Amino acid sequence: MSQTVLVTGSSGKIGRAVVAELQRRGHEVRGFDRVPSGGLSSTQIGDLTDRPALDRALAGVGCLVHLAATPDDEDFLTQLLPNNVVGLYHVLEAARAAGVCRIVLASSGQVNWWQQIGGDIPVFEHQPVSPRGWYAATKMFLEAAGRGFSEQYGISVIAARLGWCPRPGQEEEIRATEWAHDVYLSPNDAGRFFACCVEAPESVRFLIVNGTSKPVRETRLDVTVARTVLGYEPAEQWPQGM
Repeated sequence: MSQTVLVTGSSGKIGRAVVAELQRRGHEVRGFDRVPSGGLSSTQIGDLTDRPALDRALAGVGCLVHLAATPDDEDFLTQLLPNNVVGLYHVLEAARAAGVCRIVLASSGQVNWWQQIGGDIPVFEHQPVSPRGWYAATKMFLEAAGRGFSEQYGISVIAARLGWCPRPGQEEEIRATEWAHDVYLSPNDAGRFFACCVEAPESVRFLIVNGTSKPVRETRLDVTVARTVLGYEPAEQWPQGM
């Protein structure tokens, strides 16, 4: 069933792919970002700490896909705290006030970093976390906040632990990092994955789920839950989509 979906971070690499796939499936999509988002007739320009802008963007929205964040380890006080912690607070509270029924939160495979690096693979969603650093710690906070919103307010929340969809400038790094090919997430697969989250059964109340493309050598982040609960099937493999 089609619905109105707000995508924060809609101008980013994953955001553009998610917007395109949701539109292809017949959803009405709005964007929220600090810069204009191409391909959308409805885009709110704003910062994650701008509550009035978030309120305007979320009016009448049924589902929120929250991608916007500082995307890796940066200075905690000036980058991670305002964008990934304070910004998350404003996003969740604005979504609750707007009556959003489902929230999809972009977490990260970095919350299980040391299991992956230490070879304790595949990593399943139910295992204890081992965050790489402060960025991953903010994603742990995101997951915990999402669980609280689901329990307290009855909102369906899906926290997506994503593999590596390299941003511009990271192409050589991922190419030279052999293990990373097994957690690669292509833009096309990212679009399909988040669309499956949006369209997941109403019975899904709170779910943590891994999302990657097909591994090249061995599975590092298990995607069985994504397959069985969301109906997501990876279609691509490193380096497709680069």
